[in-house]
Amino acid sequence: MHIDIFSDPICPWCFIGKRRLQRALAARPTLRPTIRWRAFQLNPAMPADGMERQSYLAVKFGNAAEAQRLYATIGQVGAIEGIDFRFDRIGVTPNTVDAHRLVRYAQAFERDDAITEALFEAYFLHGRDIGNLAVLADLAKAAGLDRAAAAAFLVGGDGTEAVRAEDMHARQLGIEGVPCFIVDGRYAISGAQEPEAFFSLFDMVTAAETARAVAE
Repeated sequence: MHIDIFSDPICPWCFIGKRRLQRALAARPTLRPTIRWRAFQLNPAMPADGMERQSYLAVKFGNAAEAQRLYATIGQVGAIEGIDFRFDRIGVTPNTVDAHRLVRYAQAFERDDAITEALFEAYFLHGRDIGNLAVLADLAKAAGLDRAAAAAFLVGGDGTEAVRAEDMHARQLGIEGVPCFIVDGRYAISGAQEPEAFFSLFDMVTAAETARAVAE
């Protein structure tokens, strides 16, 4: 079984969705899926240096009260999943191309899940600017990668077009929001669904694999 996850590291629902997928897989311990994190940008037109957080919220939500209401709800849901969201610590909403590039880089070392987790935690728990290359290099080291090699990769700009192409591919597939989980390239779950939402897909994939094995 293979699961592609279209996600953005500044999406709080993607962080929640990651936790819920983990719970779903823990409930089905015989499953050993491969997982690949795919790029999607919530703000593809974001300036390269990002945007001051309060200015961003004013543009996105129109007023501070609406933003506070929405993030309070997310915080309550996050707490259920063991996530202590600290939106008050976020000073900059970044452009996430470089963060996505780092995830792709980490795939070669099978550390993309660790990097994705590090990005979520850095941004949502500690308010770090994950658009900053030095911060990203630090996160690479914390996730078990060579910091100097990761820093050289990030400075070089490799993978930028691949990230943008993957984002465009997601939109061509009809993905308009994240997280979006695609199981074995055939079945999709959109949004941070409860773990139970995954079980029927797991069962369908398992049944199909069993049927193919019997036919062979």
